[in-house]
Amino acid sequence: MNLSILKQGASRLGIELSEGQLEQFERYFQLLAEWNSRINLTSVIEYEAVQSIHFLDSLSIAAAGISLNGRRVIDVGTGAGFPGVPLKIAFPEIELTLLEATGKKAAFLTETAAQLQLKNVAIINARAEDAACQPEHRERYDLVVARALAPLNVLCELCLPFCALNGRFVAWKKGDITAETDAAGLALRILGGDLRQIVEIDAQILGGERKLIVAAKSSLTPPEYPRRSGLPAKKPLC
Repeated sequence: MNLSILKQGASRLGIELSEGQLEQFERYFQLLAEWNSRINLTSVIEYEAVQSIHFLDSLSIAAAGISLNGRRVIDVGTGAGFPGVPLKIAFPEIELTLLEATGKKAAFLTETAAQLQLKNVAIINARAEDAACQPEHRERYDLVVARALAPLNVLCELCLPFCALNGRFVAWKKGDITAETDAAGLALRILGGDLRQIVEIDAQILGGERKLIVAAKSSLTPPEYPRRSGLPAKKPLC
């Protein structure tokens, strides 16, 4: 096991990983490699690249100064488990829900949670538009996260309905996001969100630039949102 890139990068983010946590990350990588040969989980599977592009990128939320201790967290459209699974490994006290619409990926997540012996993790195989209308999920989470899923105005409609009042929604983004944040202004206002900060992550930690968009939930989302499955992406609020 040689997770030096992960260990050193996490330390620069203020996260000190124990040997047990590093072993969990190592097993997670092994599961990714095994399952990726059968289903398309990720195009990035090289050992060093996974440490920076997937693991450290997921942990970069630490740079936003958001407390994770004891928080109820949902990862919307988690795919292979990013950022949710790395966050659960690094912060085992969080209560985590992984939301994934693709059945095979949800099966991978179920196996991963079992193999890593992760406690207080729920895997939901459903679309965000449907799950957000269920009382047990609507406005029930302290933190909603989404990585590489959709444009910000679409993400707002998919994610803010899960966020509790005074909770936080964090979206992982790259490049020039000025136009994207401008286009999301209406969606944020309609859905009860308030843009709080854009955090630029040190490129030396991740091997590339990354920005985190942080919004607060300042009012309840109107009951007509999210719209039916597929409509937020086809006709974004803008």
